[in-house]
Amino acid sequence: MELCAGSGSPEEEEEAPWSRFSRWLECVCVVTFDLELGQALELVYPQDVKLTEKERSSICYLSFPDSYSGCLGDTQFSFRLRQSVGRRGGGREEEVYNRDAPPTLKTEVSHFFGFVYFRQVKDASVKRGYFQKSLVLLSRLPFLPLFQTLLQIVAPEFFEKLEPCLETVCNEIDQWPAPVPGLSLTLPLMGLVLQVRVPSRSDKPGGSPVRQSAAENQLRTPTLLRTPTLLRTPTVLPSIHELDLFSMISPLRFCCDFRPYFTIHDSEFREYTTRTQAPPCVVLGVTNPFFIKTFQNWPHVLRLGETKMAGDLPKQVKVKKLSKLKTLDTKPGIFTAFKTFLHKDKILIKRLLKGIQRKRPSEVQSAILRRHLLELTQSFIIPLERYMASLMPLQRSVSPWKTPPQIRPFSQEDFLLSLDDTGPQLTSVLKGDWLGLYRKFFRSPNFDGWYRQRHREMTQKLESLHLEVLCDADLVTWTKDKSEVETVDLILKLREKLNKARRQQLQLKDGVLDKLENFIETIVTSLPEELRRVLSTHCTH
Repeated sequence: MELCAGSGSPEEEEEAPWSRFSRWLECVCVVTFDLELGQALELVYPQDVKLTEKERSSICYLSFPDSYSGCLGDTQFSFRLRQSVGRRGGGREEEVYNRDAPPTLKTEVSHFFGFVYFRQVKDASVKRGYFQKSLVLLSRLPFLPLFQTLLQIVAPEFFEKLEPCLETVCNEIDQWPAPVPGLSLTLPLMGLVLQVRVPSRSDKPGGSPVRQSAAENQLRTPTLLRTPTLLRTPTVLPSIHELDLFSMISPLRFCCDFRPYFTIHDSEFREYTTRTQAPPCVVLGVTNPFFIKTFQNWPHVLRLGETKMAGDLPKQVKVKKLSKLKTLDTKPGIFTAFKTFLHKDKILIKRLLKGIQRKRPSEVQSAILRRHLLELTQSFIIPLERYMASLMPLQRSVSPWKTPPQIRPFSQEDFLLSLDDTGPQLTSVLKGDWLGLYRKFFRSPNFDGWYRQRHREMTQKLESLHLEVLCDADLVTWTKDKSEVETVDLILKLREKLNKARRQQLQLKDGVLDKLENFIETIVTSLPEELRRVLSTHCTH
């Protein structure tokens, strides 16, 4: 008998063209400079990928540096692009990935990441005297180091051989295994083999992805292999997601908009520059000095200076009042209209400055700062996690004969009162206005995103517990003194819960779903034939 307990597994379904490719990339684009059109989209691969005119225009403008004059040679950067309304997501496989991925590495629902390799070299055969072209990877995955490495391998070859090379690379990516969190993967590419590990939400925060997979792989971490004599030797990427720079709020997910690279041609430029409302919750990365004047009413500006040579000891950068920011001033600094809630960590600052003086590698400097920020964020988030856990109903309150109990509401004041005994002072030595910081956090989209995610996870846990107690209950005996209407109602509700459990990939004890399916089959076969037909018809719909 057909029980309609759920759709087949992805392995049982026939794969659509380019389905494996789309697990990693949306498409590959080539943007060139046309004398009549300006920046133009020359090629999109796979060719059946549909991009709206707005998306195509944005990709063109974001794929070239804001000013070409200082970009002779090869330049790499990234951008983040808003998707057009109505675009479909990645389906069930993407849901499974997001379930097991860390919050900061979940796929984008409404944006694409763009990874760019731009080349500008003198070329007498071109009318303007310069060859200008960008190879762009578009993805929903924020794996910057991985895709930058991929471009470093592919782009130089592409600029020599053009489209045939691109088709070969895309076909290779279409053979890659899915990016499953927690697994180490071997990714063949143009004669090289990339060895990567996809981070998992169960990883220890701050741990090295290579170390976490060392036990299963026993691999060391060589540098990127480029010579023909080393082809097919695994190239291990230490991380597919961590950046070699100073800024992190992991394990919190940044829930506001952010654009690593933004230009005046961006479709959201007018939206962000309106003076009739408060500045939006967005972080913009810009290179055009025009924005200093345009965004002078924004509360925070971080201005970066020129890249310094290793060992060059910088002056200690101080937080400055926003009113001191001059439009034509080029000095680096942090300019803000706000006061900081926490005092600065002088010991950390001295350690980093000493590292620069001693020419400590930048990746080590970044690791020190990332560890500091991680521990600071954990000190901040642990009291929230502890309080959130206290809102969860007790396991013994979950009954097979009742709907699952509700999670108690989050009370900001109750939480703040709990900080005297369980606050961040237990794990952090930093002093300051922690209460003020929490109150500010409660008003931010980051709290809303964190709370919704945790509430969703707790609700799914309650659903799992409810299915498990249903599995242990004697449901057959319960139905013996019940009317046919009550029995049919139970069957329909169980079918709905089983389908939901499969859609959400709920974590359940082995055998729970099979046992409940067997119960449904047993009960259905005991019903009159007319009711069995009704249930079968309902199942097919």
